[in-house]
Amino acid sequence: MDQLRIGRFIAEKRKEKNLTQMQLAEKLGITDRAVSKWETGRSLPDASIMLELCSLLNITVNDLLSGEVVSMENHDERTEKLLLEMIKEKEKADKRLLSVEIVIGVLSSIFLFAMIAVGIVFMKMEKPMWIFFLFIGIGFMQFMVCMSFALRIEQVAGYYECKKCGHKYVPTYKSVTAAMHVGRSRYMKCPKCGERSWQKKVISKN
Repeated sequence: MDQLRIGRFIAEKRKEKNLTQMQLAEKLGITDRAVSKWETGRSLPDASIMLELCSLLNITVNDLLSGEVVSMENHDERTEKLLLEMIKEKEKADKRLLSVEIVIGVLSSIFLFAMIAVGIVFMKMEKPMWIFFLFIGIGFMQFMVCMSFALRIEQVAGYYECKKCGHKYVPTYKSVTAAMHVGRSRYMKCPKCGERSWQKKVISKN
């Protein structure tokens, strides 16, 4: 999707309605800075307010994401193209998130071992034991916080594929946290067939 084109289209339609950025923002319950970001192509409207925005500008979601008014003859073709583009964008975003997850895991593990090492050094220097436990506590605390973020990414980025029926789905956070895992494969119950199996992480749902 061309964000610059979409931004220019939003600005054009806003002006046709004789609305300022501030007025449009007030109607949507957001800041005029957010509207400015849309119109300059720095971001896209959030999905939660997209329908309301389209209603205010008297356009369809298809028009908005195309950056132009789509004729009825080209409506279905354009919709299919936009859906494919959105799927590709999601796949790219999921790949980036999974890369971030690896970075979080590596850095948090390094920090944990560093805190343990520092604690051992202080213990060998015959410092009070509470200093040793303080460093260990700090290390484990940051590790647990980082792992909770990593697990959230693991849950929402991409899909898990059932080995039994091939169903691809996004599991609950609880399921991901409680499941045994090896790498990116987790032993979980499929919501479709109800069978438990080692389910691997996949990016695409196709």
